[in-house]
Amino acid sequence: MEDVNMIEIEVAYALPEKQKILKVQVEEGSTIRQAAQQSTIVDEFPELNLDEAKYGIFGKASRAPDTDTVRDGDRIEIYRPLIIDPKQARANRAAKTKK
Repeated sequence: MEDVNMIEIEVAYALPEKQKILKVQVEEGSTIRQAAQQSTIVDEFPELNLDEAKYGIFGKASRAPDTDTVRDGDRIEIYRPLIIDPKQARANRAAKTKK
């Protein structure tokens, strides 16, 4: 039987009223989505859909969470869906400041 190398990562998710960072042991070579699925983050946030979520590592967005792999010490961040388009939010702030 082949030895499996395990690495330690963190999985983070936050709502305005609740934040959680979990330490997780995963197999070396695990993808971002696999590592998130192996964590117990959905126990803390049952409404979280890991199949549709957007991910990043240390604030850098991942365009391919099914192929991007994690490294020892990485922090996977699971992003909430945007409520408003960022361009519209800036325009709203600019209009408010102008008044």
